[in-house]
Amino acid sequence: MRIGKINTKNKVFIIAEIGNNHEGSFKLAKKMINKAATVGVDAVKFQTFLPEHLVSFEDQSRLNKLRGFQLSYEQFKELSKIAKKKGLIFFSTPLDIKSAKFLNTIQPIFKIASGDNNFYPLIDTVAKFGKSIIVSTGVANIDEIQKVYNKILKAWSKKKKNNQNLALLHCVSSYPVPNEQANLASISYLKKFFPDVIVGYSDHTVGINAAVLSVVAGARIVEKHFTLDKNLSDFRDHKLSADPEEMRLMVNKIREAEKMIGKEEKKSQLCEKEMNIIGRRSIAVARNLKVGTKLSSSDLTWVRPGKGFSPGNEKKIIGKQISRSLKMGEIIMKSDLK
Repeated sequence: MRIGKINTKNKVFIIAEIGNNHEGSFKLAKKMINKAATVGVDAVKFQTFLPEHLVSFEDQSRLNKLRGFQLSYEQFKELSKIAKKKGLIFFSTPLDIKSAKFLNTIQPIFKIASGDNNFYPLIDTVAKFGKSIIVSTGVANIDEIQKVYNKILKAWSKKKKNNQNLALLHCVSSYPVPNEQANLASISYLKKFFPDVIVGYSDHTVGINAAVLSVVAGARIVEKHFTLDKNLSDFRDHKLSADPEEMRLMVNKIREAEKMIGKEEKKSQLCEKEMNIIGRRSIAVARNLKVGTKLSSSDLTWVRPGKGFSPGNEKKIIGKQISRSLKMGEIIMKSDLK
């Protein structure tokens, strides 16, 4: 998946999920973007919604809370510009269809929240935009994920979109997630089940260990909630979010892990070059032998370094006469054989 200048094949895409941690403060939202730009993340992500199109009118307490958290479309336009100036990719998760249509005018990529991975009218709307899509898979089983996958690719078939423009993020939808239920093995499972798409991880655990370990498990996109202060309020997301110091540490550890993981191949590394000689064995003589001795298997042993005949070449030596006297442990060279 190519997101801006980033190709997830070459670099893990790290998202600071601001979500609603701004709690409706435009000033705080701007401050969070500016701070995120200093900790090394690639993108900032928000949530955009119309409260009346998100929760039932019957739930007035939640409606009122969401109204307090709501930012206007104009404010999101401004936030996208601020992020761009800071070198960050901006995008927001639409939680209703009208918001999705608005966001299509200001962002290059879309995210479908775990709670909406079966909200097919929204998924169909977003897929028709023809932009890259990240889908969080919290709560969903493999059959439900397959259905979302099929729907998006069907909508994209006429737009000639590559499957690599779709990402599935392993996610456990609990706030927070107990460590023993993070189930990072789901990442490799999704990679095997959907080998043609990008697989990543959306983290809701406390701390940064799961996010870092997800990269070792194969995640090419990592999303972590971001806050300026874990104790800013009693809003649940602050506690499971990374503050600036943690986010910087997480980014550094992920980049370090990327280097350590390397490529899916097995070949000798440059740093092993010396060991290819000093760490390997050569065929040598197991006792003192006089010149002209005809070598038998009982005359042989194997010692380091690997500068002579390597193990497996015994048949080339057995039955040959030696052209000089050899002492026990002396490596047999080609010039020593008649």
